[in-house]
Amino acid sequence: MKMAAVNPRTGERDYEFAAASAQDVADVAAALRRAQPEWLALGVQGRVAALSRWADAVAAHRLPIIAALAQDTGRWFLSETEVDGAVRNLRRWAALAPEMLGDDMRGPEKASALIPTVRYQNQSVPYPLSGFISPWNFPVTLSLIDAVPALAAGSAALIKPSEVTPRFVAPLLETLEAVPELKSVLAFVLGDSAVGQALIDQVDLVCFTGSVATGRKVAEAAARRFIPASLELGGKDPVVILESADLEQAVDAVLRGGLSNSGQACLSIERVYVQRAIHDAFLDKLADKASRLTLNWPDIHSGHLGPLIHAPQADIIERQLKDAVAKGARVLTGGEIRTDGGGRWCPATVLADVTHDMEIMREETFGPVLPVMAFDTADEAVALANDTTFGLSGAVIAGTVEEALPVAERINAGGLSVNDCALTILTYEPEKNSFGLSGMGGSRMGPASINRFLRRKALIMQSGVPAPLDVLEESRAPSRA
Repeated sequence: MKMAAVNPRTGERDYEFAAASAQDVADVAAALRRAQPEWLALGVQGRVAALSRWADAVAAHRLPIIAALAQDTGRWFLSETEVDGAVRNLRRWAALAPEMLGDDMRGPEKASALIPTVRYQNQSVPYPLSGFISPWNFPVTLSLIDAVPALAAGSAALIKPSEVTPRFVAPLLETLEAVPELKSVLAFVLGDSAVGQALIDQVDLVCFTGSVATGRKVAEAAARRFIPASLELGGKDPVVILESADLEQAVDAVLRGGLSNSGQACLSIERVYVQRAIHDAFLDKLADKASRLTLNWPDIHSGHLGPLIHAPQADIIERQLKDAVAKGARVLTGGEIRTDGGGRWCPATVLADVTHDMEIMREETFGPVLPVMAFDTADEAVALANDTTFGLSGAVIAGTVEEALPVAERINAGGLSVNDCALTILTYEPEKNSFGLSGMGGSRMGPASINRFLRRKALIMQSGVPAPLDVLEESRAPSRA
């Protein structure tokens, strides 16, 4: 079946691709399974050598991938950032995996404290075929962020990117020609939710990044197959700004944390809580700086804010803004969806006088909108920040890290940036879990994230004489009733 993708800058359906059938997915999965034992047999050093060569190939052919990704998403600089970040991710895991896994995927032998003649060790056994379903907001990053450690662990990888942003796949696959052993265990299948369901039906483990609604369906489908599901879902990330904060720095942090990629990130700041003593000054400065941010139309190489990648998202933003205004919110800058060149765009938007009975403070917005609310005490700020079904990440900004940290420790979210915003986007090093409806499963960040793709096998070795059945004879009981 033919499908078409829309260029978000023009609104035109200018890219056609063939969607995979369920049989296509099954055939690709079967081929990956046949190749996986040989990939595993390469050993950790062999696999990371292949990943390193792929990093070199991607770096050497970055411009065609960036150009395709820019057509997918409508922005150039972040497309460069994604592709270069993918190279760094490959090299990072090539460096980390040998230390994490050991040369033979086995841990050290240990003596049992309970049975003197028994020794044991653990063997790490990868899931043969891991599946990945990724969204449209960061297509390259989120297609590979989990697949690369899975490959390093010894799994084969089957990826379904979003049908909204499929253009990058063809030039990325060309780079695999330089790494034939990796080409045999890494594949992409294109299409919509039916292809995602077909993928789940074929794999041994699934990683999904996307909305809560779709994440529930993925979890249910995985549960029916009795396979693990690692889910990173939506967010409604808060930032708490205490009165000791440097206003200039706080405004800059909030603008970057909330408006990067035009707010189209699950880790975007979407709720801003400011201590009352500095609320008005902060709000004025935030609105002033936001009003000076520009759309990158007509030139993709200038401006701050790209188009809304998936046009239906504009309808959600518009609905939330209308609801907020109807309930008393004030629009200080922005506030209207624009149509320029056929694409849909949202200028940087700052709202005042918001409350928690507004959709804009409760539902994920996924756009460049910053609703600001005052608070009096730190306890009130924590209560407001925790008044949500989400718990992906958040931030606290104060005069010092020491002042901000106790507040951050009380906010129910997986990753808290202290005296900055959205640091979880910039570093993959700290482990974190999603709280609430923001997801489930092991951390996708930190070195131990590779453990999601491994099962632990215990090898328990007897060097003495096995005990006979007579040890269980009832007369040997030390006490009797």
